[in-house]
Amino acid sequence: MNNKLSHFGLLLDLTPSVFIRISAFLTILLLGTSCSSIKRTNRKIEKQFNESAIFQKGFAGLAVYDPEEDKMLYEHNSGKYFTPASNTKLFTLYTGLVILEDSLKALEYSIKGDSLIFKGTGDPSLLNPDLPESKIYNFLKQSPYQLFYAPPKYQEKSLGPGWAWDDYDSYYSAEKIDLPIYGNLIQLTFSGNNAPKVSPEILQDSVQQVAAFFPENKYAQRELSSNKITYQAYDRGEKWTQQVPFKFSEELIASLLTDTLKKPVAIYKDEMKDLEFDKTLYSIPSDSIYKRMMQVSDNFIAEQILLMAAGKISDTLKTNIAIKHMKEKHLQDLPDEPMWIDGSGLSRYNLFTPRTMVKLIEKIEAKKPKEELFQILAAGGESGTLKNYYHAETPYIYAKTGTLRNNHSLSGFLLTQSGKTLIFSFMNSNYTVPTYDLKKAMVRILGQIRDNY
Repeated sequence: MNNKLSHFGLLLDLTPSVFIRISAFLTILLLGTSCSSIKRTNRKIEKQFNESAIFQKGFAGLAVYDPEEDKMLYEHNSGKYFTPASNTKLFTLYTGLVILEDSLKALEYSIKGDSLIFKGTGDPSLLNPDLPESKIYNFLKQSPYQLFYAPPKYQEKSLGPGWAWDDYDSYYSAEKIDLPIYGNLIQLTFSGNNAPKVSPEILQDSVQQVAAFFPENKYAQRELSSNKITYQAYDRGEKWTQQVPFKFSEELIASLLTDTLKKPVAIYKDEMKDLEFDKTLYSIPSDSIYKRMMQVSDNFIAEQILLMAAGKISDTLKTNIAIKHMKEKHLQDLPDEPMWIDGSGLSRYNLFTPRTMVKLIEKIEAKKPKEELFQILAAGGESGTLKNYYHAETPYIYAKTGTLRNNHSLSGFLLTQSGKTLIFSFMNSNYTVPTYDLKKAMVRILGQIRDNY
């Protein structure tokens, strides 16, 4: 008789109690093997942190957590603080999931006689080329009333605390305002030596050519306190595009709306205490801005989310209101107090620990199932800021990156070959090696976790 069949027959002859004991023994054996594999992998990872020339040139932290077992599987400096850069957007995402509705509140407005007086809520969707079509444009365009824009009583500072001041004219430092338009960016499209095409066209005359004193500098520059933009006479090729943030004012918002809608929009000058903004317009699904923020790390949208959240819990669009509310009401159970300053992570004042990031992601998953989060987060080797890293036949990393000079972090979900979905946070600060080399070292460690956990 075939030996395998003979052994199978012996198993069938076993009594239920003996069969249960054998099954339990095999389960314990498998668990022991799994634990041994994790311990061996942990020793290898620790050796890399302690001996690798890459990690010796900086400060690294890693936390790996199994939510099913409610167990931290690996920790290295997990309670130390790091500069998170755009990992801060995970805090912003959680804020949006907790406070905002499924659709964005676009405008609050009041109808008074033949006038429609409206105010912004921070919604970033109006004429934003990177978002679904907003309902704001058609609402204002088709309104039979005279339009009046009501500026906020308190205007949030246009740039955040701890931002690099000389990045003010870089696309990633768009200003924070109550009523964004065009994604808060001026677009310049160059072709050869010709003058650039400017969008919106109303600012075409604000763009001027200057002599080429640095021939290799192809970037246009905006003045700090105005929308005057200069560019050097320089052949940029057939087509080259640059985006520059607006310098906003009440007058500019009214002018942009007037020009875009092809109908007058005036600034409301009367006392607003007599007005009741009792009507609301909603625009686009909230998930559309979360996906944009997380996949391409859109700083402008991140900052606007905190303004919208502040407006929902108060009557003032102020970043700190949203942060204070979240820390007091929804983040008291984090392992370490977050030093949280802005929505985007541009501020170098932000400081978080890896184990806090892990706990935050667990809280995010409680608000939105991980299958839906995988559609919002960047996927390793496939989408967003992870498209060129963590390649595999099937993505095993779904996470948020964060990079400032000498700082790089990655926090999210890791799918192992054994079928586990782990939560991790890998943070690095003050390193002096090229970020490309650091990422390669991170790929090796996270690959070991995927293969052996």
